[in-house]
Parts: sequence; structure tokens; C-alpha cells
Amino acid sequence: MSTANTINSTNNSKNSKNNSVSDLARKLVQDLVPYASARSSMSGGAVWLNANENALAPAYQLDGTFNRYPSCQPKAVIDAYAAYAGVAPEQVLVSRGADEGIELLIRSFCEPKQDSITICPPTYGMYAISAESNQTAVNKVLLVNNEQLDLAGIFATTPKLVFICSPNNPTGDLIPREQIIAVLEQFQGKALVVVDEAYIEFAPSASVVPLLSRYPHLVILRTLSKAFGLAGLRCGFTLAAPEVINALKKLIAPYPIAEPVAQIAAQALAPAGIAQMQQSVATITQLRQEFCQFAQGLEGVQKVWPSNANYVLLQVADAAACVAALINEDILIRNQSSQLGLSQVVRVSIGNPDEMQRLKQAMLNYFSVNKRVSA
Repeated sequence: MSTANTINSTNNSKNSKNNSVSDLARKLVQDLVPYASARSSMSGGAVWLNANENALAPAYQLDGTFNRYPSCQPKAVIDAYAAYAGVAPEQVLVSRGADEGIELLIRSFCEPKQDSITICPPTYGMYAISAESNQTAVNKVLLVNNEQLDLAGIFATTPKLVFICSPNNPTGDLIPREQIIAVLEQFQGKALVVVDEAYIEFAPSASVVPLLSRYPHLVILRTLSKAFGLAGLRCGFTLAAPEVINALKKLIAPYPIAEPVAQIAAQALAPAGIAQMQQSVATITQLRQEFCQFAQGLEGVQKVWPSNANYVLLQVADAAACVAALINEDILIRNQSSQLGLSQVVRVSIGNPDEMQRLKQAMLNYFSVNKRVSA
């Protein structure tokens, strides 16, 4: 056998081994299209406005050694968040981001290959991904005008979980409280209604926490990733009746929250941390309002969605071209055109004042060039 044939034989053997290993994965995993996070789908850039992070980052200090396993549900964090949210400690579960809360709810309450969830696109993509990875069907009932629930469509489904995102990602709209109540009334004794309040600090009066006492099947998702400026911490919360929390605890990992995470979360939820968050929210809200006014004045922007969060959705003529042009300026924003119910839209996270000024100049340059070309 020649050297070349030996090499080819060896390569074929390696390829065969690699293929056999990948084939060991579940068919569901082989077929699943994973969630494309902002960080995984885009890299580089100097100004990151594509992941709804808080650019006004707080700083905290760690204390102590880390040779001991942490508490599964750190009391200091649970008590602090319960006080902040206005609920009892037994109504709180802390997890690795709100994403783990979504996963736990589906795993705990949905029988694989039997049950379904209902979601209302355009909305956060992880509801569907988590359901599909747990062999749970997904009913998709589009929002009306991208801002209100299609109640008749939702009521026509028979889910175990209904996910409602408010403020909604990526549109920034608040779902009317009376519609959420209507869904709660419809599914009493039939399904859990999960309201994702990841961005609620930007519209605190819209929270449905006061409804928890009336509706034991209401579940609320929260996070420290957005207004608190701690996306890298991966710390989220589920608020619900104790019976729901106890069910989730049966499936949560033994040590979901690392000790450094617990320490920083407790500091963020102390009075000084909450005050810092509220000041950050006020600054971002002002920057968002200024950006919306700016964007409405650009001839190439066809629509600016009213936002109640730390991002703004824009309708443009060519979303991919707009994103590419800003990448050339070292600025990352996110193309959301693949979302069901949306077309040619980009989502812009609100950055710090310098970043927003840089973005505005880049957008002025891009849209003025497009105007000259079209003319």
C-alpha cells in the first residue's frame, strides 16, 4: 500500500469514528436547531448593542474562600429577592438565569410527547427551544399587531404552560394586564400561565406580582441580567406558589448557584444595589427616549416600536445590510427578521451615552448614503 493510500485509509478511519460518535446523540439532538444567542452568533466589534445587556455595569467585591459547596437556594439571596419583589421567601426559586427557570417549568410540568406549551411570537426564542429539547409540542399564536394577545387563538389551544413575555422581547411592548388576567381565568386548573418579566424594572407598574395571591397557577420569571447589569452572573428567579416552587426544586441541579454568584446577587439586592439599579434604569430610559426620537427622524427607518425595555426595534428597508454596515463601524446590533411575524427589523440595545452617540453617527452615515444611492 502506498503512503498516500495509507494516509487516506487513516483519514477514512478517523472520519468513520467521528461519524459514529456523532450518531450516538439522540435523534432529537441531531435535528434540533439551537438557540442563536447574540454572543454566539456575532463576535468582534467595539460597541455591543445586540444582546440587551446593561452597559452601565456595576462593580462588586467577593469575600471568602470557595472550597465548600454552595447552598442550593442561598437564604440571603432568596430573602433579599423576596423582599425586593414583595413576595414570601417560599415563593422564590433562584436559578442559573431565567433560562433555567423556563427549562425547569417544562421539564417539571410537561409530559414528553404528550403535552404542549403555547407561545405568542414574535417573542423570546428559548421557550420553543426548551420545549422542543424536552419533546414538548409548541403552539404558536401570533400577537395581534405585534403588541396584543390573540385571546381566541390562545384559548383554542390546550397547553400545560402558556408563556407571555411582558415587556415583550423583541418588540418592547407591554401585554395589557386585562389580557393576562383573561388568560389566567381561562386556564385555571388546566395550565400554568408564565409571565416573563425579565425587563420589568423598566416598567415596574406593569408587574403582575400582585396577581400571585389570586391565581396559584401564575408563574413569573425574573433576572438580574438586564436592569441590574449582571448578565455575566447568570442569576434568575422564578416567583410562584410554594407548590410550584417545590415541584421545580425536585429537578433543579444540586448546586445551581455558585458561591461567588450568590455573594454578588446578595449585594445587588441590598438597598445600595437596588438604588444603583434604579439610577441605571433612569439613565437608560432617557437614552432610549432620545434614540427613539432620533430614529423617527431618519428617512430610512420605516417604523420605531414604542419600547418599555432597554432596547428598541426598528423597521428598515434591508435589515441585513443595516447590520453589516454597522459592523463595519465596529458596532453590533441584532437582526430580528427571522422572528415569526416580523420582517426587515433590527433590534438596538441601549448602550452608554458615548456608545449611543457613536451609533447615531454611524446610522446617519448609513442612511444618508442609502438615500443618495436610491436617488
